[in-house]
Amino acid sequence: MLIEGIFAAVPTPFYPDEQIYFRKLEANMARYSRSLLAGMVVLGSTGEAAMLDEGESVEVFRVAAEAAAPQKVLIAGVGRQSVKATIELAEAAARLQYDAVLIHPPTYYAPQMGEKAVLHHFNTVADRSPLPILLYNIPKFVPFEIPIRVVEELAQHPNVIGIKDSSGNLDRICAEVDVARTAPRRTVTVTPVFEAVTGRMLSAKGESGGSFVSAGDLAGGTAVATAPPAAALKTRTREVGFQVLTGSAAGLLASLEAGANGAILGFAACAPQACQEVYLAWKDHDLKLAQEKQQRIAAPSQRILGQLGISGVKYACDFNGYFGGRARSPLLPLTADEKSEIERLLAGIRN
Repeated sequence: MLIEGIFAAVPTPFYPDEQIYFRKLEANMARYSRSLLAGMVVLGSTGEAAMLDEGESVEVFRVAAEAAAPQKVLIAGVGRQSVKATIELAEAAARLQYDAVLIHPPTYYAPQMGEKAVLHHFNTVADRSPLPILLYNIPKFVPFEIPIRVVEELAQHPNVIGIKDSSGNLDRICAEVDVARTAPRRTVTVTPVFEAVTGRMLSAKGESGGSFVSAGDLAGGTAVATAPPAAALKTRTREVGFQVLTGSAAGLLASLEAGANGAILGFAACAPQACQEVYLAWKDHDLKLAQEKQQRIAAPSQRILGQLGISGVKYACDFNGYFGGRARSPLLPLTADEKSEIERLLAGIRN
């Protein structure tokens, strides 16, 4: 699977009583689908995955997938404390036609989660997952930073296709890019302009066909309206290796310059266009413009995501026309001063 470009880490909206507000999730997914984003990550850290139970998680996956455009790559956050629970959630995502899963290291039994245990966890999940997996390095929330030597070993697994690194450490991104250069390459299906082909795109083409016309209707001369056959989906192939994505909006351009394939960003939940503009300017080899666009989002993303956290990005979504709302308890709401600060930070970054 091609995982390239900018992905929004989707928030999970709640009612005031903290039940999931699915209609707002649908609206967000539909709006992200109209953007230039490569895809969306559902139930990552920004989606408050740790706050949802298994039944809620599967229902969020279902609603999000049904609301997303077929051409957008969908990644499901399925990291759980056990191999069994992680695989079960990956299987649910596969049934809903997600394209890949994002998995962080187990966290609860931290003293026992050394390199061998984490390596065993990822290898076992990769052996049994029906979807390709992205490793998720997020030391801010997980008391274990995946060592580069473990990344290097896992990159050899045929079902491990990349890593999202949210450490904010450019040296790590560079080391992961070095790993990618020596990892096995895979042949993936892409569009004629080398964008990802998702399973939902293929299913839509496979399901669209003419309506059934009975022999009786034909013999009786009944006029029957049938849908015209859908045009075949044109594809080609591309060789890709181990794919590296940053989770840092402030370090986006530096990561791209170092060789990263793209980014999965919480800041793209509230400002997808601003994040996409950095990537597009870089793709166009306009480094001066890319630096200007990067500078525009650096301080707001660091303050909103890095310091104010989930409540900060959800209020930023509200301010920029998406649905965020309050975070689930025990995460606290913002103060009036913090909300005013976010409004000032985003004054030049509206969608």
